[in-house]
Amino acid sequence: MQPPPFCLCMAEAILLFSPDHSPFFFCSRKARIRLHWVGQSLTILCAFLGLVFIISSRTRSELPHLVSWHSCVGALTLLATIGQSLCGLSLLCPRAARFSRVARLKLYHLTCGLAVYLMATLTVLLGMCTAWFQAQIKGAAWYLCLFLPIYPALVIMHQISSTYLPKKKMEI
Repeated sequence: MQPPPFCLCMAEAILLFSPDHSPFFFCSRKARIRLHWVGQSLTILCAFLGLVFIISSRTRSELPHLVSWHSCVGALTLLATIGQSLCGLSLLCPRAARFSRVARLKLYHLTCGLAVYLMATLTVLLGMCTAWFQAQIKGAAWYLCLFLPIYPALVIMHQISSTYLPKKKMEI
């Protein structure tokens, strides 16, 4: 199953920069950036493994692709995740990417990263609205499953908006 590892790796990679929610708060910023890259690389690996599984499963079952909101938003989320990774790569090597305003690029990376994480959360929530998921999980358990992706999204939104964005606005 693709969404849990994808969302878990993405959330943990983002929370590495939180002083309140990271077990690596004692590490240097450079070390946390490297760990962030490892986590995001695992996120992309999980996404592609999930995509291969989904494509092979739907092809074998002779079912059409990209016919639900869940699948369309999921495909857009995958593309946005790749774009965010490329943006992050340019932050690791700003001279090679020919960026002179690194602070502005960091702000864009933070803001777009939050948008990508919210897209991933929306993809999971849309997956919970599918007939297959609702046939598997019923009653109060469905509401618990609904809460599970929303809580980390709220934590990440709070972390980024209260910790990073006000500082970055002053630097620009």
